[in-house]
Amino acid sequence: MADLSDVLNQIVGMCATAVYPKGTAQPSVANVGVKVYAGWPVPNVLEADLTEGKAHVSVYSLATERKTSRHIGRPWQTAQDPVTSITGAVNGTAMTLGGTVSTPQNVCLNVNKKAYVYAVQATDTLTSIATALAALIHVDHSLTTSNANTVTIPDANNVSFIAGGFAKMVRELKRQEKQFQIAVWASTPTVRDQIGGAIDSALASINDLVFADGSHGIMLYVRTFQTDQQEKSMLYRRDIVYSVDYATTQVSDAAQFVATILNIKSS
Repeated sequence: MADLSDVLNQIVGMCATAVYPKGTAQPSVANVGVKVYAGWPVPNVLEADLTEGKAHVSVYSLATERKTSRHIGRPWQTAQDPVTSITGAVNGTAMTLGGTVSTPQNVCLNVNKKAYVYAVQATDTLTSIATALAALIHVDHSLTTSNANTVTIPDANNVSFIAGGFAKMVRELKRQEKQFQIAVWASTPTVRDQIGGAIDSALASINDLVFADGSHGIMLYVRTFQTDQQEKSMLYRRDIVYSVDYATTQVSDAAQFVATILNIKSS
């Protein structure tokens, strides 16, 4: 689910990318070591790093917040389509499994329009899946056998195969707009400006944030201010504030349909 920590982590990642555009193994845009993290600096650690010429970038959530939920109801939406990795090749009354075994996944063998469904386990092989399907079908078709990854139903009139995966579903429980303060702490105004400028330019080019659960956030610039009041302590600071409208979400898995069961009762 997306929550406050997801937003913080996303902004931290974008700031780190702006400060180290070629990767953390390469020099930063200010050619000094830079620590990028969520939270507020530890005073003695910050002081020691500034003395060594390093810089900090801290991302902190401000108290400013407002509710922006605007929907009635909480509909589920598909965030990730189901994926299947097992195939079934039908040749007359025989079906041979192929592909690779992965979970979660269901396999279904339809025999004479009746569905036999097996839920694939993490320890399964194609052979064990074929054996399980054969055992299910054997109840209605006693001549059914399995050999390695092939199931044979000699008395079947119609055989078909389908595999079904699991989709990732997500729904918004509520939305909120919160402000986030990106603070640059440096020992010189030049370093501060180089880091602050790189971050501001990078964040200003992004409005749509995508989170791990598939939900989206809207990021907008709010304000910037900087201070040299602590220059005697070799501390130069710039604060960049952005607001993010994001959703608190719930995530669930949903099985893909592989069989339709219809019960008809005569009157």
